[in-house]
Amino acid sequence: MSGHLILLVDDEVAIRRLARGALQRAGYRVVEAGTAREATELAAAERPALVLLDLGLPDRDGLELIGSLKRGAAVIVVSAREAVDEKVAALDLGADDYVTKPFDTDELVARVRVALRHRLRPDGERGPIAAGDVVIDLDRRLVTRGGVEVHLTRKEFDVVAELARAPGRVVTHERILAAVWPASHDRPVEYLRLVVRNLRQKLEADPASPKLIVNELGVGYRLSTGTSD
Repeated sequence: MSGHLILLVDDEVAIRRLARGALQRAGYRVVEAGTAREATELAAAERPALVLLDLGLPDRDGLELIGSLKRGAAVIVVSAREAVDEKVAALDLGADDYVTKPFDTDELVARVRVALRHRLRPDGERGPIAAGDVVIDLDRRLVTRGGVEVHLTRKEFDVVAELARAPGRVVTHERILAAVWPASHDRPVEYLRLVVRNLRQKLEADPASPKLIVNELGVGYRLSTGTSD
């Protein structure tokens, strides 16, 4: 059991009860808040490892809390808001992930594990990222599949590297475009889609049904490690 402290922020008691039960069964400690004010006070007092944050709070929009809650904690937004621009806004503000209500509790706990693993890994100690039979070595700029080196263009490596820096978490189109095409003022997402299509041809067992580089419709892409996400 991990024992990490999770701050659960939601004004719906039934949602908090459902999430709390799943988290406690997974070995996490949980504290709860029903308002933005309570969340801010608890975050300062308890210093949680991770915050599960609803956006529709009665006293303040949850988007406004992400920046302050991110100081020392991972943040996963759990919201009924399904609009792409809401998801992108939350992720661009620093949220580690975005889960839409109603949610599957097993998936929620898996997302928590991924976010905590990423947060608790010290900088400089990342090591190669394994995703199925694909291994991405960021330091050596080397990608292998089944132990055999895969030749990637510079842009292809840069894209998969950006995903590998946040394994199991969605990375927005804009973030990838800004990292891979930093000098370009015009960054059409078609460039990115073309590179991802080429990567899937080289890395996926079945490029037509990708399991490694997963599309988050209208938002971005996620590198699935196949272990807990």
